[in-house]
Amino acid sequence: MSRILVWMVLGLAVLWAAGNADIGLEKLPGAGPRLAEFLGRMIPPDLSVWPEVLTGLTETLRIAILGTLFAVVLSAGLAVLASETLVPAAIWRPVRALLAVIRSIPLILVAMLMVGAVGLGPLPGILAITFHATGMLAKFYAEAIDNVGAAPLAALESAGASRAQLLRWAIWPQMAPVVLRDTVFRFELNLRESLILGIVGAGGIGLYVQTYVRSFQYDKAATVTLAIIALVLLFEGLNSVLQKRFS
Repeated sequence: MSRILVWMVLGLAVLWAAGNADIGLEKLPGAGPRLAEFLGRMIPPDLSVWPEVLTGLTETLRIAILGTLFAVVLSAGLAVLASETLVPAAIWRPVRALLAVIRSIPLILVAMLMVGAVGLGPLPGILAITFHATGMLAKFYAEAIDNVGAAPLAALESAGASRAQLLRWAIWPQMAPVVLRDTVFRFELNLRESLILGIVGAGGIGLYVQTYVRSFQYDKAATVTLAIIALVLLFEGLNSVLQKRFS
C-alpha cells in the first residue's frame, strides 16, 4: 500500500509540474537555427588566448583543491559532533540542523557574500567552496560513522576504550573507503562549481567565460569551453582510477 501511495504522489507531482510549467514547446522549431548560428560563431576556436585560459584554469584548480582541503578539515570535527554513535542527541541534532542550513544556501549566493566581504580574487572562491562543501562532507562523514559495524565497537567498549580509541581503532578502518569516495566525489563537484565562480568575481576561469561571451568573442569562449571540458574529463578519469583502486 505504501508503494502505491508513493507512486501516486510521484505521478501527481509530474502531472502538476507538466500542467503548470508553461514550457512553450512551440519555441523549439525556431531554436535550432539560432543555436546553429551561435555555435558557428565559435568555430574555429581562437587559440591565441590559451595563456589567459591556462592562468584561469590554474586558479580554478587551486580554488577547488584548497576549498576541498579546508572543508575536509572542518568536516572531520563536525562529523564527530553530528554522529548519533559518538555524541548524545542534544549535540548531534543541532549540528545536523546547522549542516542542513549550510547545504540549503546556494553556492553562488555564498560566493557573492564572500566577494563583498573580502573583495575580488580567489580567496572568496576558496571560502565559498569551503563553506558549501562542509555542509555536505560533514553529513556524509557522520553517516559513515553511524553505519559502521557494531561488533568492533562492542568489543572495544567492553575493554574500556575511550571515545577517541573507538574512533581510531573501530570506526575509522571501516569508514575510510567511504570517506575517500565521498571526498573525491566532492572534490570533483567543487572543481565544476569553481568553474563558474569567476562570474561573480570569485576567481577562476569563469571570469574569462563572462568576459568573452559579453563581448561577443565566441571563438575565444570556445577555447575556454574546450579547456574546461578537457579538465573535467581528466578528473573524471582520475576519479574512476581511484574508485577502482580503493573499492
